[in-house]
Amino acid sequence: MNELNVKSIDEYLALQNEKVRFALEELRQIIRDTAPEAEEVISYGIPAYKYKGMLVYFAAYKKHCSLFGGNSTLTEQMKEELKGYKTSKGTIQFTLENPLPKELVEKIVRARMKQNEENEAIKMQKKQAKVIS
Repeated sequence: MNELNVKSIDEYLALQNEKVRFALEELRQIIRDTAPEAEEVISYGIPAYKYKGMLVYFAAYKKHCSLFGGNSTLTEQMKEELKGYKTSKGTIQFTLENPLPKELVEKIVRARMKQNEENEAIKMQKKQAKVIS
């Protein structure tokens, strides 16, 4: 269920049925525990986290939920661990009957944090190079 007019993750979760809300609250807690510095936002009408750039998103749909890891590179790198889940580019779909394991979500969030940190370092290097030249 994408509600484009929600202003907070709490609001988004309140719109979900009890079982979906519970599953997404668990996912939210894993993300928060793994990336405590990340800022909770609504982006594209769904819950998202920012840490040195966009980190991850999640959403509920009619027949599944999704965790968006931000890019296809990570999904491809974790292909073996994601067997059993429908994936496409930066999306991992899961169901209430087959939720994402905590360890897998933590690994995805940590990998995305590292990617964002590396991207930020590259941007800073380019910025410093411009100042020097």
